[in-house]
Amino acid sequence: MLIYGAGGHAKVIVSLLRDSGVEVAAIFDDDPVGKVLGNLFISGPYDRNVYEDQQLILAIGDNFIRKKHALQVSHRFANAFHSSSLIERNVPFGLGNVVLHRAVIQTDSIIGNHCIVNTGALVDHECKISDFVHISPGSVLCGNVTVGECTLIGAGSVVVPNVVIGKNCIIGAGSVVTKDIPDGAIARGNPARIIKQTHYGKENLAFAAAHGRYGDDVHSTGI
Repeated sequence: MLIYGAGGHAKVIVSLLRDSGVEVAAIFDDDPVGKVLGNLFISGPYDRNVYEDQQLILAIGDNFIRKKHALQVSHRFANAFHSSSLIERNVPFGLGNVVLHRAVIQTDSIIGNHCIVNTGALVDHECKISDFVHISPGSVLCGNVTVGECTLIGAGSVVVPNVVIGKNCIIGAGSVVTKDIPDGAIARGNPARIIKQTHYGKENLAFAAAHGRYGDDVHSTGI
């Protein structure tokens, strides 16, 4: 398996893969200087000619950067699911997804490509999660919630049933979302209120940085 990214999220994915008995053949990073990932060697920037037969996981927590790199990678993508996660058998996945420790995905939900369902997150029945979404640790999506592309659900947030959250949104940590959120909105609070409206992903990314935001399926065998 190949990993693209050498930050904190990559450390979690490497641990998951090791629990699965999957060997990490190489780690790519655009700025490898001074970065250490256990005893694994960081190969340098992405190279499509390295281990062409291997699958790859984008170990990048930021949705917009993950999307940018996904469009540049020629390797096949893999999914990775931790053994302590609970996923109903009828849940379809795209490629490049990561489901971490004790996350739950319930029946008839749909997960797109390159999504992160982080530690302890709950995705209840019939949720629709678009590409490049990050559902942060401890978040709860109640039944029939829709989340648009490149949206971040902040840690510990709750989204009540039947809510539609648009693309390129940021939901602040600990928010309770009771109403639909339009594309490009930044919302937070209980109940969540829109504090900024933008349709530009780069503005979302800059705001998030300023405010401290952070193929084949692989199933781990445990910690």
